[in-house]
Amino acid sequence: MPLLRETILLFALNLLDAVLTIIWVRNGIAGEGNQLMARLLEMGNLPFLAVKLAIGSLVAIVILSWGDLRVARYGLTFAIAVYLCLMSVHLVTGLSALGYISPSTVTELAAIPSQIFALIFRT
Repeated sequence: MPLLRETILLFALNLLDAVLTIIWVRNGIAGEGNQLMARLLEMGNLPFLAVKLAIGSLVAIVILSWGDLRVARYGLTFAIAVYLCLMSVHLVTGLSALGYISPSTVTELAAIPSQIFALIFRT
C-alpha cells in the first residue's frame, strides 16, 4: 500500500494536535484559532476529538485509496509540512506555559512567518 507510513504519520500528528489543543485550551494557555473547532471544543472534549479524528480518518482513507496519484503525494507532503509547523507552535506554547520562553520571545517568534512572507513576496 503506497504512502502507508506517511499517512500514519499524518494521522498521528492530527491526533497529537487535537490532544495538545485540548490541554492548552482547558488550562487557559491558548485558544483554538479555528472558529468551527472552537465551537466544538465549547461543546466538550469528546465532540472536538470525534470531529478532529473523523476528518483525519477521512483524509487517511482518501490518501490510501488514491496514493498512487501524484496529487495525493504532493498533498500529503504539504499536509505533513503544515502539521510539523503546527507542532512547532505547540512546542513554543508549551515552553512558554512552563516559563522557559518569555512573552517577548514568543512575540518575536510569532513575527517570523510574516517576515519570511515579506522576503519572498517583496515588490
